[in-house]
Amino acid sequence: MAKTKRPPKPEIVFGSAEPRISTQISREVRAGRLRRIAPKLYTSNLKDAPASIVQRNLYAILGRYFPRAVVSHRSALEGGLSHDKTLFLTYPYTRKVVLPGVTVRLLKGKGAQAGDMPFMGNLHIASRARALLENLQPARARARAPKAWPRKRVEDYLDEIVRVHGEKELNRLRDQARKLARKLGLGAEYKVLDTLIGAILGTRQAKLKSSTARARAKGVPYDAHRVNLFTTLFGALHRAVLPARPQPALGAEGLRNLAFFEAYFSNYIEGTEFLVEEAADIVFRGKVIPQRPADAHDILGTYRIVANSEEMSRIPKSAKELIELLKSRHQTLLGGRPEKQPGRFKEAINRAGETVFVAPDLVVGTLTKGFELYRALEDPLARAMYMMFLVAEVHPFADGNGRIARVMMNAELVHGEHCRIIIPTVYREDYLLALRALTRSGNTEPYIRMLDRAQEFTARIVFSNYDQALSQLRESNAFLDPDEGRLRMLGGGG
Repeated sequence: MAKTKRPPKPEIVFGSAEPRISTQISREVRAGRLRRIAPKLYTSNLKDAPASIVQRNLYAILGRYFPRAVVSHRSALEGGLSHDKTLFLTYPYTRKVVLPGVTVRLLKGKGAQAGDMPFMGNLHIASRARALLENLQPARARARAPKAWPRKRVEDYLDEIVRVHGEKELNRLRDQARKLARKLGLGAEYKVLDTLIGAILGTRQAKLKSSTARARAKGVPYDAHRVNLFTTLFGALHRAVLPARPQPALGAEGLRNLAFFEAYFSNYIEGTEFLVEEAADIVFRGKVIPQRPADAHDILGTYRIVANSEEMSRIPKSAKELIELLKSRHQTLLGGRPEKQPGRFKEAINRAGETVFVAPDLVVGTLTKGFELYRALEDPLARAMYMMFLVAEVHPFADGNGRIARVMMNAELVHGEHCRIIIPTVYREDYLLALRALTRSGNTEPYIRMLDRAQEFTARIVFSNYDQALSQLRESNAFLDPDEGRLRMLGGGG
């Protein structure tokens, strides 16, 4: 007769005052089938570290120890256990509880209120309005794990709410907090919250500690995350020793050819795909393909900008000039597409895949903050790399952002008398992947390396003769799709 298998024990076993259960647990411990990891807490897992076991079963444990407690204060805004492995709970009494790998701070206060949501393990989690009030309570200055966020972080959080959800949501939270404050005895905290919200919305005067909140109060809010990315790139470019590739004398024909290929590839990379012969007919012979007049205008618009030496020598000397340059060049670029609002910043959020670009109301402020870093760069190639990412990452227009970003990049190089950068079709994936790495993880190295290589490629093409340039571009695999080949450097260099 086959033996009946015992059902598997749960990973966490709680102690009991019931003698029968208590005796059974003691027997299991002596037999080596359970081990004690905290008072009245045992585990059937004999391999993993107690800290790991506690952390993955934390809320079940706390719900058993402290039923109906409220995850509160900074833990509520952080969504639970913080990076320092501290959790704050509101409960009928105050106590510090140390478990393996976790410190639980019980704070005396009232239980769940209207708006507090049921949480795991017979717990609740404080509503956003309640948590904001709690995070404005005075905290011990020297506490190793303070219960409340610093004031600046609260202001940053309020600004983020406005950025994502609008002023209506902030006003709703204020109304909810007003009602809760009376029930929780947090009237003083509500007064502070009311003042902060009023200051951020520009309806009252108050001294704010957050730079993002101050900017919004002044009417020029910006995307703090993007500014952090710009700061990261600035630091890398400021440290970098970049090559100097002076632009050789081109003459009128050479400039015309360079501008043509620059416009051709810049549009092709965005999906405006013509055979190079068709594009040459459009630019040099005024031929417009009847079925694609708007696409033809895109190439012509780009060409008109990049073939104009005077225009391409202009770089911004102030944030205001930057904004004016962007708008005027965009007007030229997309003048043939009135539905794309040429020369006007976007009115709706735009995205590429999973990347959501800067919100419309943050465009001017983000460009302004980004300009502050740009002006501190000296090297023309560094300024070009920075400017391209600044514009591409803000994505200030409904369409044409990539092309305008590359125009702004090359204007920096023309002004500095350096070789321009062309992104050939075959290099498109390298270009996009490098941008994505910088956008999503702040990895600057692929981006800098990619643009350096693209400039090196461009510098090896002789643009003074159209047929020779075309032949060299073909030899370099420039016209191939990325899955058809890889970029070749003329004269060696792989």
